Amino acid sequence: MKFDYQKLYEERLPMGQKFQDHCAALFLQELHIPLVNFQSKDWQFKIGENAQGFEIKYDQHFSNTGNFWIEVQQRITPEQNYYSAGIYQKDNAWMYCIGDYSVLYLFGKHFLQLLHKSNRFEVIENNLKTSRGFLLPKTEADKYFTHKIETPEGFVDHIGNNA
Repeated sequence: MKFDYQKLYEERLPMGQKFQDHCAALFLQELHIPLVNFQSKDWQFKIGENAQGFEIKYDQHFSNTGNFWIEVQQRITPEQNYYSAGIYQKDNAWMYCIGDYSVLYLFGKHFLQLLHKSNRFEVIENNLKTSRGFLLPKTEADKYFTHKIETPEGFVDHIGNNA
């Protein structure tokens, strides 16, 4: 039976959107930055994920592995060719925000490109053979982040009470 990549995308999309909402609320509360997110593929490909140039990545494995997956290339299925993505995505992003519901790290996108080009971290392929990137250990992330936001206790309980 052939793996259904489209079904996987459809299952993961709501997870990413929910995390994007979480981050938007964090940015507003902790950094006083309101995000204008673009939902349609047309706007996201034409401009970027949001008007502010923040690329948001949910790394659901971070809490278990202690590593961030920093993507450099992707493809929809293993039969297709890889194209630049993640830190090399051609859009308005200048800030790369990655984390999970407990913590969010912000890095300059250009800095992560330089880190990749330094060859300090081996580029590997994910198990689905649809993404190439490198693992950035938390110890290294803690040296290089631009900003780190830890989700406050009870954060979800008081969203919207800041107006």
